[in-house]
Amino acid sequence: MATQIDHVVSRLRDMVLSGELAPGERIVEIPFAARLGVSRTPLRLALIELESEGLLERLPTRGYRVRAFSLDDIADAVDVRGVLEGMAARIVAERGVSEAELVNMTEAVTRGRELLDVAACTGRVLDAEAWRAVNEQFHRVLVAAANNRALASALAHNNKIPMAGPGALSLPETPTDLEITFVRRAQDDHEDLLSAIMQREGARAEAVMREHAYRSRENKRILIARIQDEAANNNTAPHTRRREASLQE
Repeated sequence: MATQIDHVVSRLRDMVLSGELAPGERIVEIPFAARLGVSRTPLRLALIELESEGLLERLPTRGYRVRAFSLDDIADAVDVRGVLEGMAARIVAERGVSEAELVNMTEAVTRGRELLDVAACTGRVLDAEAWRAVNEQFHRVLVAAANNRALASALAHNNKIPMAGPGALSLPETPTDLEITFVRRAQDDHEDLLSAIMQREGARAEAVMREHAYRSRENKRILIARIQDEAANNNTAPHTRRREASLQE
């Protein structure tokens, strides 16, 4: 279940994506801890997480600031990720995977299905943070299994762009039906990809991964636009108009 750190990450992510925190705005621990009503420790860990997602950058002196980016920046980077991860999927399918790698990929796929099934059968809310973790695990193991340092380096560089990496999801703590639909399709893609890898079908594995990235790109467009619309309608983001202009460049 979500921890206090997850709550802070989700809140700050929404503040950035909605425009409540404008590009270039500084985030210093003490005032922001008071603003969010949390101690400095969960805030510090949340800032580290959002830096890894590319939404924040660490300042050379102290604190962080919000990075400037556009929806097109995100879309372009996710497209590139799809090409690179598609290449990784083809390599893995054609070359084969070790038993340990297969176990790790299967574990991520199985855990993802369990999270969705539990939520559907019990009426409980999907654990968005747990899903993010297994999604990131699946993609990480796939890239590692390709054993191609140039490919891994290119992906690491590309994923520094905000919201481009597989671990950077714009899911809220309580996903809506639309967001759960996106997650279900992503889970289906993971299962199809694992099947293609196990059957040594390189072309199919590459195609599945590239289509997977395409859907991720479009889903992020939809979810970020909705976050901005909700902020504008609620009139809670003083920098919303300025942020929307940046995102539409």
